[in-house]
Amino acid sequence: MQNQTKKRILVAPLNWGLGHATRCIPLIHALLENEFEPVIASDGIALKLLEKEFPQLKAIELPSYNIVYPKKAQFFKLKLLKNSPKLIQTIKAESKHTKSIIIDYGIDGIISDNRLGVFSKSIPSVFMTHQLKVLSGNTTWLSSKMHQKIIKQFDECWIPDNCGEENLSGDLGHVNMIDIPIKYIGPLSRLKKTNIKNKYDLMVLLSGPEPQRTLLQNSLLKKLKNYKGDVLFVKGIIDDESKVFVNGHMTIYNFMTSKTLEKAMNESKAVLSRSGYTTIMDLAKLEKKAFFIPTPGQYEQKYLAKRLTELGLVASCNQKDFTIEMLETIDNYKGLKSTDDFTNYKKLFSLFQSK
Repeated sequence: MQNQTKKRILVAPLNWGLGHATRCIPLIHALLENEFEPVIASDGIALKLLEKEFPQLKAIELPSYNIVYPKKAQFFKLKLLKNSPKLIQTIKAESKHTKSIIIDYGIDGIISDNRLGVFSKSIPSVFMTHQLKVLSGNTTWLSSKMHQKIIKQFDECWIPDNCGEENLSGDLGHVNMIDIPIKYIGPLSRLKKTNIKNKYDLMVLLSGPEPQRTLLQNSLLKKLKNYKGDVLFVKGIIDDESKVFVNGHMTIYNFMTSKTLEKAMNESKAVLSRSGYTTIMDLAKLEKKAFFIPTPGQYEQKYLAKRLTELGLVASCNQKDFTIEMLETIDNYKGLKSTDDFTNYKKLFSLFQSK
């Protein structure tokens, strides 16, 4: 890699559903606009999605964390503990791989979205997360302490949220933390709001790790047969190409790229989805009403859904309790709103000019 004129920034999102990858899309666009050369690194569906969004950029496969949820929520923490030795091995392999990538591709800086082994002491390294506090039930203190210890290996921590009271992440992204500069960079979304006539009464937008994504998909496809209204159903399965299938009042996609998704969400009166943080940022940007079904066993999603419901913004319920009749409560809530804070990317990216 000789005759390099632009600084190369490695952008590495965690492959845990699609959220980490999709919220990196506006960052990658901002890097391009500010005369940097992004290099993408991930695995699985996260890497596939970013390759489709940025076919002109170099994409590198990283070792996979292979995060799989148990079918029963009560076994989630046990499964994570059981897999922790394998996870530690993957992080070590990821760290070794990162060292090679830095040399082979002339990397000048790193933005790691929750990939624990993607950092370097020799070049500016950023850790991006909305979780300074990692909820894990009665072990929250330990999981948070461990996470913060990892973050402290980086030069900066970027929180995709606002620092004031009008924020989206609540206690997750707002704790007192020392030894590392924390920057609130504002909510990140690849989508833009447009004033367009509603085409669908309800949009179902799925993502997240298996088998819970498939379990919710199959349950909703069955229950929504009795829904009175037009439904757009996006499964969140990344294939070689986007496919559409119409079944009565339901239009079903395997996945959508950013532009198609942006139009579809703007055309939808309400959205039914997981309460993943990236989805929340997208819905706030589009100022949409929603219904959340948090992933069973995922404390973070349960917290976010409960918080937004208690604030009177979004309806929600547990997966096992969901009925079609509950969708009638959506209009009882205000919906999510955009703060439209401007991110000064030139100032933010100045870190990569510092070494």
